[in-house]
Order: sequence, then C-alpha cells, then structure tokens
Amino acid sequence: MRKKQFAVIGMGRFGSSVAQALSEMGFEVLAVDSDEDRIQEVASIVTHAVSADTTDEEALRAIGMRNFDVVVVAIGEDIQASILTTLILKDLGVPYLIVKAQNELHGKVLGKIGADRVVYPERDMGLRVAHHLISPSVLDFIELSPDHGIIEIQAPDAMIGRTLKQLDIRSRHRCNVLGIKNNGKMDITPMADHVIKPEDILVIVGANKDLLSLEVAYAVEREVKNR
Repeated sequence: MRKKQFAVIGMGRFGSSVAQALSEMGFEVLAVDSDEDRIQEVASIVTHAVSADTTDEEALRAIGMRNFDVVVVAIGEDIQASILTTLILKDLGVPYLIVKAQNELHGKVLGKIGADRVVYPERDMGLRVAHHLISPSVLDFIELSPDHGIIEIQAPDAMIGRTLKQLDIRSRHRCNVLGIKNNGKMDITPMADHVIKPEDILVIVGANKDLLSLEVAYAVEREVKNR
C-alpha cells in the first residue's frame, strides 16, 4: 500500500520538528518555507525542501501541493499568511489540512475557512507542563475536547499495593482507568483486583475538572506522607 505523502509549510521549531519526525518514520516529506536559510537547515532530513511564498497560489500550484495526502501549515506569527495559505490550499483541493493556530480566535477563523484540524502546540505544551507542576506523577496530558482529557500518571505512593477496586477512582473522582502500562506493555482491560505496582503507569480519562481533582488529591497525599 502506498505510504502517505506529507508537506509541511513553515520551518520554525514546530514545523521542522513535525517534518523531521515524519521523515524519520519513513514518510516522504516536502518542507516549504519562504526563508532560504531555514530550507537549507532541513534539506538533509526531508525528501524535498523548497523555498516559496505560500501566499502565492501559482507558487503552490507549481509545487503540486494538491498531490499530497496531508499538508501541515505551521506558519509562525504571521497570522495573515497562515490564513491566506490555508484558503489557497483548500481551493487547490488538498485532501487533509492541519493548521497551527496562535490563539483561539485564529483557530476559529481557520476552522471556518476549511482547516480539517487546528492545533495549538504552545497551549498544549503549556497544559502538559501545568499538569506536571500540579502533580509530578503526571507524565502526560492529552486534551480530547475543551472539557475532557486523558492523563498518564506514574502510580503515586498512595496507590501502590492497592487494587483498582480499593482505589475506586470512578466513584471517588468520576474518572475511568482506560489501561495500565508496565514495562512497555499495555493492559487495556485491567481487572478490578489488579494490584498497583510502583512501575505501573495509569491511563485515565475524564472531565478536566475531575482529572484535576484526582491529581491534586494524590499530590496532597504525597505531601502529607513526606512530612
């Protein structure tokens, strides 16, 4: 089966990271930026690298942008260029368009003009850091919607040696354990009598406010125990 082909526009920190990751996974990647120096920096890590003004429809047409399965618009602070590029790409018939947004208003505009997915890398990283600051046990946070998310949490001391039934996370915190990771293996149907081990990583889904409650509760228990 033919592998997907990707184009990434904007070789800032986010765009170059996406392009490099896709390339390392074995996909064909076209990198595009108006800055020739940035193109030279990524030329060795992607399949093709082109310097072009992506607000110029003819330039994008000449590159053959419509032939790519997915285009990522990762333009930095130039919101006007981001919006114009998105409009042109949709008019050209790009099948799937992912666009980086600077803020909520920018994101709303991108959604209305046809972006298939809008991402907020700075905000998302801020959320991850904030959750880790609340509880050092939190390894990752993934936002599912404005009100719901998933956390990966290294089993806190207060959980170790207790079963899922004893922890009763669903009743106490209105969250659900989706699975438990241990030494690289994932159990997506953990039993109620599963005893939590120090190396267990719990994958938990819930409303953001309930996840926060859970994080704070176990962070407080840890602080009390360490006094």
